[in-house]
Amino acid sequence: MKRLRAALAAVALTTATLAALPAAVPAPALAAAAAPARPPAAATDWSTAVVDSTMARYTPATIGGWSYPVGLYLYGQYLTYQRTHDARYLTYIKNYVDRFVKSDGSIGQSFDSLDSMQAGRLLVILHHETGQDRYRKAAKKIRDRLNTYPRTSDGGFWHADTSSRAHQLWSDGVYMVNPFLVEYGKEFGDSAYTDDEAARQLAVYGGHLQVANGLLRHAYDESKSASWADPQTGLAPEHWCRAVGWYAMAIVNVLDAIPANQPRRPQLLTIFRKLAAGLEKYQDPATGRWFQVIDKGGRSDNWTETSCSSMFTYALSRGAQQHYLDPHYADVARRGYQGVLAELSVGADGRTDLADISVGTNVGDYAYYVARTRAVNDFHGLGAFLIMNEQLRGQVS
Repeated sequence: MKRLRAALAAVALTTATLAALPAAVPAPALAAAAAPARPPAAATDWSTAVVDSTMARYTPATIGGWSYPVGLYLYGQYLTYQRTHDARYLTYIKNYVDRFVKSDGSIGQSFDSLDSMQAGRLLVILHHETGQDRYRKAAKKIRDRLNTYPRTSDGGFWHADTSSRAHQLWSDGVYMVNPFLVEYGKEFGDSAYTDDEAARQLAVYGGHLQVANGLLRHAYDESKSASWADPQTGLAPEHWCRAVGWYAMAIVNVLDAIPANQPRRPQLLTIFRKLAAGLEKYQDPATGRWFQVIDKGGRSDNWTETSCSSMFTYALSRGAQQHYLDPHYADVARRGYQGVLAELSVGADGRTDLADISVGTNVGDYAYYVARTRAVNDFHGLGAFLIMNEQLRGQVS
């Protein structure tokens, strides 16, 4: 619990070195600008390689604002810290969070969108690691915001409390709040509420978004008024891969946390098993990855995307390990893992690069999704990679 305090002195030199880096850092490079490189061998510890490379590129002050992509990446960095106990990794996370959380626990966020809540996982982590009450107070602001947060008629949290997102459920949203919820409940003795709420959200979202092929559509509009919404069903037209990936990771996190007798558990397992079957069906046989628009891999302009491939690989591996899924999904996950590792390369500077990551994306049509920028080292991909790699390290045949 108190490892961080003991480690602070040991990392003072590292922190000083990081602080000396330039304040301005370049945006993630585009795939077109990356020098071609042969995929690296799997024996390397790619989690530490990715973390060390990212810490060399960004200081805690320049990595970005309070946001879910940075929060996702730093959660992956924390998983790497848990295995390696490299104090630099935890200190970096703390220095990032302390930009936003004051000593009295106040945090300058309104939490009017689910996206803004995802980095709240770091607050729970830092309370667990340091015991400092300010992190509990900051995390409680998210918990309390949910008491008045707007919902659909059947209880699903809107994607954001704005007119442009009113009445809408996005597959992305379940990961932004529900892993935080179950972790908050465990850390602060609130699991009676948080476990039930997280299971409810996944059930409501899955009930609306999952269709016959097992995949989830990107979004649902209860009012059916959004430009993308089907006038009969309210559903978005496509299966965008990362939206489905967020849901896949969230359902695993929640199943891991809730009790075996939780009333919604059978429904969540049914949703997850249908989703897994759909993912297996649409996995690219050539690469082991998944396409930006999952079910339309046969189109020449579609492309395999790294962040969702990492998310699906993680979820299928963990699902098989925890017996939520049939054991053969471990093999599906290993093929995905090999496919994602092939997107890694090492640049002339010795730093690790991860390619073919879709930048942030709204709800759209097929042409919109496939035209999204394919970035290198985007935090969506780096974070998902770390979560996947910590699950599957060494599992390459």
